[in-house]
Amino acid sequence: MTAKQHRIRFACAVAVATVTIGPAVRSAAAAPPAASTSSTSTESPVLAAYEPRTGRFLYAVNQAAATRGSISVYDTGAGHRLVKTIETVRDVDDVKGVVASAATGRLYVAYRTGSGVGMIYCLNIYDDAVLWNRAIDPDIDRLAIHPDGQLLYVPTWEGSSADFLNVVDASTGDIVRKVHFSNRLHDTLFPLSGPLFQETKAEDGSGKYLYLIDPQSYTVSRVGPYAGILGPYAVDGMSRYVVNNVIGLWGMQVAELKSGRIVTASLAEHPPGEPGLLHGIGWTPDEREVWQSSSADDPHIYVWSMRDPMAPVLAERVSMKSRRGAHWLTFDIEGNYAYVAPNKSSDDATEIFDAHTHKSLGLIGSSEDMIEIDFADGKVSRVGDQYGVGRVGRTSTN
Repeated sequence: MTAKQHRIRFACAVAVATVTIGPAVRSAAAAPPAASTSSTSTESPVLAAYEPRTGRFLYAVNQAAATRGSISVYDTGAGHRLVKTIETVRDVDDVKGVVASAATGRLYVAYRTGSGVGMIYCLNIYDDAVLWNRAIDPDIDRLAIHPDGQLLYVPTWEGSSADFLNVVDASTGDIVRKVHFSNRLHDTLFPLSGPLFQETKAEDGSGKYLYLIDPQSYTVSRVGPYAGILGPYAVDGMSRYVVNNVIGLWGMQVAELKSGRIVTASLAEHPPGEPGLLHGIGWTPDEREVWQSSSADDPHIYVWSMRDPMAPVLAERVSMKSRRGAHWLTFDIEGNYAYVAPNKSSDDATEIFDAHTHKSLGLIGSSEDMIEIDFADGKVSRVGDQYGVGRVGRTSTN
C-alpha cells in the first residue's frame, strides 16, 4: 500500500472512529470495531496532515475476525482515542506477537496464515509502509528483539517438533543462526537487563524449565524444574526474578534466577475444576504487583502484592466487564494503565484498567499484541514491550 493510500485510510479512521476512557466510557456493547472504515470524504486537509509528532501511542494489532492483522493506534494522552488504523498484509489468521525498535523505527508482527504458514511482517513506523513480509521456516511464535533493533529471536511454534530458536536479521527477514536446546518453543522475551529467555511446551521433560540464552555467545542455561510445563512468564527489570504460569496450577511460581530457587503462590479460592493454563501474567512497571489472568472462563484478574518477590500475597481479585476469561495482559511504560486482552482471537474488547486503583476505565478493540510507541519531535523516543516486564533499576529505549 502506498504512503498516499495510508494517509487516506488514516484520515477516514480519525474521522469516524474513537474510543474514549474516563467520563465518556463506552459500554462493551457500544464499543466500535478496532478498525472502522467509511466512505466519508477524505478531502479534509487537517485530518490528512495529522502526524504523531510528540506523544505516547498504543499500537495494537487487531485480532477480531473482521480486522485481524491491521494495527489500531490509540493516543494514550487523549483518553486512548483511536487516531488511525494501519492496513498491513492479507491472510492473517492468528496473530502471535509484536515487537518494535526505537533505534530503527521499525515494528514487527509474527502471525500464521489460514493455511498454517508462519510469517513476520516489518512495518516502517514513520510512514506505515510494510517493508517486508516473509515466511520463517519452519514456523513462528511470540518473538523478541535485540535492544539495538538488528536481530529478531523467533521461536519455532509451540506445536512444532523443531528443537531450535531462529535468529533473524531484522532488516531482511533472513535466518542467520539457529540455537538448539528444546522443542515446541513458544514465548521468547528479551527483558530490560537481558539475557534472552525462552519457554517451551515440550512434553519430554524439557518443558518444565525456563531457558536463558546469552545473546553474544548463545550459551544456553536453564532454571527448574518447575511443577509442570510452563506457560507465559514475565521478568523484573534487573532480571532477578521471574513469575511463571504453570500448566495445572491454580496460582503461579516465582523463581529467583541467581539461586534457582522456586516458590509457589497458590490461589486458595478459585473456580472449580482443573485450571488448565492460567495465561496472561505481568509485573507492574514499579514491580509492586504482579497481575495474573485466570482460566479461560473466569472473568477475573488476580493481583499479587510483590513486596517480597519470593513470598507473594494475593491482594485483590479484579472483575472484567466481558464476563469471560483473559488471555494476555501488559502495561504502559509509566505504569498508569493495564491492558487486559480477551480470549485468543476473540471479538471481545480489550479492557483498560487503572494500574494503581484497579478500576476499569474503558475498552478498545480486541487485541492481545500491543506495544507502546512514544514520539518526541517526530522521532520514536522509546518503545514498550508486549510482555508485562518490570522496569525498576534502569530505563529501556529498545
